[in-house]
Amino acid sequence: MHNFSLLENIALALGAAFAGGLVFQRIGLPTIVGYLLAGVAIGPFTPGYIGDAQTIGELAELGIIFLMFGVGLHFSFADLWKVRDIAIIGTLGQMVTMQAMGFALAWYWGWTPLAGVMLGLAVSIASTIVMLRGFMDFGLLNTSHGRVAIGWRVMEDIATVLILLVIPNLSASKVPTDWRSVGTTLLAALGFMVFMLYAGKRFIPWLLLRVAHTRSRELFILAILAISLGIALGSSLLFGVSLALGAFVAGAVVSESPLSHRIASDLLPFREAFSVLFFVSIGMMLDPHYLIDNIKPVLILTCLVVFGKFLVAGAWVLPFPRPARTALVVAAGSSQIGEFSFILGQTGLSLGLLGKDQYSLILAAALLSIVANPLMLRAIEPMERGLRKVKPVWRWLNRYGESQAPVDASVADHVVVVGYGRVGTHTVDVLGELKIPYLVIDSRIERIERLAKKGVPTLLGDTANSDILEHAALRRARLLVVTLPEEAATELTVAAARDIAPQLPIIARAATRNGVKRLSELGANLVIHPELEGGLQVIRHTLLHLGFPMQEVRRFAETVRKEHYDVLVKSQGEQKLLRELLDAPELLDISWRKIPGNCPLVGKTQAETLMRIHTGANVVAIMREGRLLLNPSMDTVFLAADRLGLLANAEQVEAVDRMYFPDSEGIDAE
Repeated sequence: MHNFSLLENIALALGAAFAGGLVFQRIGLPTIVGYLLAGVAIGPFTPGYIGDAQTIGELAELGIIFLMFGVGLHFSFADLWKVRDIAIIGTLGQMVTMQAMGFALAWYWGWTPLAGVMLGLAVSIASTIVMLRGFMDFGLLNTSHGRVAIGWRVMEDIATVLILLVIPNLSASKVPTDWRSVGTTLLAALGFMVFMLYAGKRFIPWLLLRVAHTRSRELFILAILAISLGIALGSSLLFGVSLALGAFVAGAVVSESPLSHRIASDLLPFREAFSVLFFVSIGMMLDPHYLIDNIKPVLILTCLVVFGKFLVAGAWVLPFPRPARTALVVAAGSSQIGEFSFILGQTGLSLGLLGKDQYSLILAAALLSIVANPLMLRAIEPMERGLRKVKPVWRWLNRYGESQAPVDASVADHVVVVGYGRVGTHTVDVLGELKIPYLVIDSRIERIERLAKKGVPTLLGDTANSDILEHAALRRARLLVVTLPEEAATELTVAAARDIAPQLPIIARAATRNGVKRLSELGANLVIHPELEGGLQVIRHTLLHLGFPMQEVRRFAETVRKEHYDVLVKSQGEQKLLRELLDAPELLDISWRKIPGNCPLVGKTQAETLMRIHTGANVVAIMREGRLLLNPSMDTVFLAADRLGLLANAEQVEAVDRMYFPDSEGIDAE
């Protein structure tokens, strides 16, 4: 008979998580709360089917590994180095402050000094996975503010490794501290970082490229899983660092591979499924009876974690040259405790530093803080709006943020480009080639720094969540181009810009067909749907290669654009034109030919060449030195380097080529 214990626990945990998450999503609350309560429902402290907490907990560690590996894919060592000042000093300052506050609360409750130290350490360390999951849900992960918070958590994880090394020396056994062991562990952790930075950074991307060339998706996914799990486990066993930190470093190394986007996509199902099990396993630890019996101390400690850590973390961000929003994001992400606090509590319990009731108190407060954390993240926007209304306070809090001066009063007739991603980069490149003045707005500080080094005028800010557009001189601008990939952010930007400059032409990028209509209603003059435009280019080249005339292909494409953008449905007019196109292979087309210096046309008038009589082709346009001459007269003299626009069918064009361009040197077709 087979043992289905593992399968039963996976099915039970995922089924309960699905039910809980669905209910809370429907009532407008974070799904994390549903996952936690699902864990409570199948935990050992409630009646009904009881899941195996140890088995589910081990599966949850896979979620931590995959989640941290995925974060590392979008967070390079260079990004971590950029936030080293605030990450190191801010993290240590916050931990010391929270340690003191936790110790003071324990002293008030009459705990022993060592128990107070353990409580202070437990409340000073936030959960990385809880913060990351919340940042993903609220779109904060890949912002400049989110990257500071991630650097903060990475430094906390490193500090936790050191704390776990020292804690055994706090026990009542009076065993002297083995500083040699501590130093060896520190050197091992440093060696892991150096090894991954230099050797792993070269070998792992090379290996993934070789696997990709096998054209086997199965092997590629297996390689990703082997690398993420192998490095995380190896770093823990060989170097003594946490699984989370090892997985994060592995992801940062793999991010150097050109295949990082494909890796993130393939890893997504594993990350989502196993990270849910983490929250279920946390919920299984909660004893509702203890929570009810000790509600007062639990609420006091929870308030210290949620509100005390929010204020402390935010205060430690303010001295650094960062926007006030960064302080709010870091503070909200820090206002909880989780897996490392559990580990510290268990260590203190095993060493006799904490009593069972004291550990249960830390556990209950941690679970409540995890439940409250999504609400704190959701409160970032209202808090920012409220602080903005108190202008003296906001000016001081945001003295390093949006205090950018408006563009110079002499700047006018410029193009404002919002978003410097792939589309924005191409737009800026073209504007630069044409010598058209422009201003770039982006929310990612690394992009702004890169542009600033090139002397490009820039503004740092999120146009969807701030008044940064007020500084872009929109009333004097020639055009606003919004290239943001997020449709909601684009809609907010267009609406704000229309309020500031009612007459400004706006070109916006839509992610969906419904977005085309919404952006037009909000005031965008021209909305581009990249998916539709890409499809039209495929159709255009397909029809041209099949021999259909350029003029009719272009007319069909323009009709499709108009009717899709206007009514967003396939109309009878589009279908009728398509039928006409398919029935019109013999229609005339305009073909372009460039006259080389040795061409027999050079120096002759159109009447002298007898081109129309000999070939049947008509010269309907001449492009000369950048000027377009339409319907040239019969007395017009052809010059070298002229581009002739010929109205002719395919046979007539071939006759022109044979008679006047025998070496095909003049062919300059579209």
